[in-house]
Amino acid sequence: MPPARYQPSLSLVTGASSGIGAAFARALAARGSDLVLVARREDRLRALASELEAAHGIRCLVVALDLSKPEPGAALLGALREHLDARLPDLVVNNAGFGIQGRVVATDPDRLAQEVAVDVAAVVDLCRTFVEPMIARGSGVVLNIASTAAYQPVPGMAVYAASKAFVKLFTEALWHEARPHGVTVFAVSPGAVASEFFAEGRRISAPTPYWEPSRIAEAGLRALDRGVRGGPRGGIRVPPEVMPGFANRAAAFSTRFVPRRVMLHFGAKLAAPQR
Repeated sequence: MPPARYQPSLSLVTGASSGIGAAFARALAARGSDLVLVARREDRLRALASELEAAHGIRCLVVALDLSKPEPGAALLGALREHLDARLPDLVVNNAGFGIQGRVVATDPDRLAQEVAVDVAAVVDLCRTFVEPMIARGSGVVLNIASTAAYQPVPGMAVYAASKAFVKLFTEALWHEARPHGVTVFAVSPGAVASEFFAEGRRISAPTPYWEPSRIAEAGLRALDRGVRGGPRGGIRVPPEVMPGFANRAAAFSTRFVPRRVMLHFGAKLAAPQR
């Protein structure tokens, strides 16, 4: 008998036009899941949707949406009602996000507000929107993308690191609230990822090797597969945070023992672009 796999019927992925989001979309399509692909770049979403529909025989709904705008959850519910007869996702992957490199006082305040809106407010709004109906039906999964940056202050990327700390702690609390109702909420916290995350292809001086986005998606879905096998009566048991890679876990764990001033110095070096 083959091992159990997590196989959602419909998955919603934000930030699906590239990087980790596109990797999750490809991995979920290979499992036979229909998809709702969300991002600002409609042309990229449509190209990805065509690729996945042709390769896997699934259905993709493309929703071009700026998640920095208020109430993105309501906008997505409207799209689901209009195009999918109000069909709701079994899995929501909150992946959309971006990071600004530079000192806070030297950054356009509108850009900082957009960063908080996408990296924090949209995550909360989408969780609030989709966890409620999941609880009502007694099943569902929300996967939030956090980061190893959540484990220390990062001068030069202050808002990004703080936003990921928020996502990590918010997810842990929501995991506890939703778990008794059959709903799984957890965070995947990658380290450095080889993607278009940083403008103009710049990379930070990460202390651990860069991972391909496909490996992050595989790690998140493997955690769900293990949860399906370990859950009671087909339920899903996943810890509130999954951190792929021993080096990443060791680096995050070590921050507990390093003085805060030292971590600030280390964080400032971490955010410096590679030369």
